[in-house]
Amino acid sequence: MGGRRRGAPGSDEDFSFVSPVVKYLLFIFNFLFWVISLVMVAIGVYARMMKHAEAALACLSVDPAMMLMVIGVLMFILTFCGCVGSLRENICLLQTFCICLTVIFLLQLVAGVLGFIFSDKVISLLFSYHGQARNKVTEIINDAIVHYREDIDLQNLIDYGQKEFDCCGGVTYLDWSQNMYFNCKKDNPSRERCSVPFSCCIISKDKMVINTMCGHGMQELEYIAAGEHIHTNGCIDKLVNWIHSNLFLLGGIALGLAIPQVGYTNQHTHTVFKPIRVETNHYLQLISPLFVFSLLQLVGILLSQILINQIKDQIELQNYNLKHQTDQWS
Repeated sequence: MGGRRRGAPGSDEDFSFVSPVVKYLLFIFNFLFWVISLVMVAIGVYARMMKHAEAALACLSVDPAMMLMVIGVLMFILTFCGCVGSLRENICLLQTFCICLTVIFLLQLVAGVLGFIFSDKVISLLFSYHGQARNKVTEIINDAIVHYREDIDLQNLIDYGQKEFDCCGGVTYLDWSQNMYFNCKKDNPSRERCSVPFSCCIISKDKMVINTMCGHGMQELEYIAAGEHIHTNGCIDKLVNWIHSNLFLLGGIALGLAIPQVGYTNQHTHTVFKPIRVETNHYLQLISPLFVFSLLQLVGILLSQILINQIKDQIELQNYNLKHQTDQWS
């Protein structure tokens, strides 16, 4: 504990090395994220309880609710150390908070720099066409397709991915036949038989009325014919291409944390390497949250380190006063 003890013999009762501004600024900073972490855990638990048990257990590896709960719990523990440590001036908790934030920040920085420098090697390791990683990704996506209608969170996540990447299914649009509702078997009584979700559809901006049934019966069409109405390419290849192209951007962001101009320059020079078309506003949407998150990490590290040094100075002052309290005339 590094608590202040004002009024020690021989000391100025109004003086303290610990700045109230730094102390309570760090407390408020952590308290806000502590509340956010509680909300994340609460939402995750609520979403988990509202799902069918069978579907939840089957989709455990790709369940957004579980991901939200895990991130929320880790965030709760970290911000709790920051909250209590700043309020009670506890050096141990503050150092734990500062070290954890520093490790997270350095891991982000190293990952970004390595991805920027060794982009081709990283992509081959992450998504090798014959490697275990790609097989695992394919397994996860196929599992998500099977349970598409059983989990509303999973459904929204898949729809968002298919719209963002202009893709459909894992490898091709025919992967949706793995889902019991979209299966093409003749004995399938579902109205969605041989169809694909609406998120697979090609939406024309010049049409006044959007056909929400555009995916109906698309699996019965040939590849070229279906391509006139829906995106026929799978999401795995699109995801690989997106990561490959954006490794340069992510590396630029990581370097830009130290030299802000790098992230901005890389945003404009990156277009040479794009294998797929991605709009500039997508880059800005990616840069802004990552940069703000990293900036908040730096602020937390800086404030906690300042407060730790102030508490240590205050303890030294207290020890000095205690040593000289026996002889008040010296």
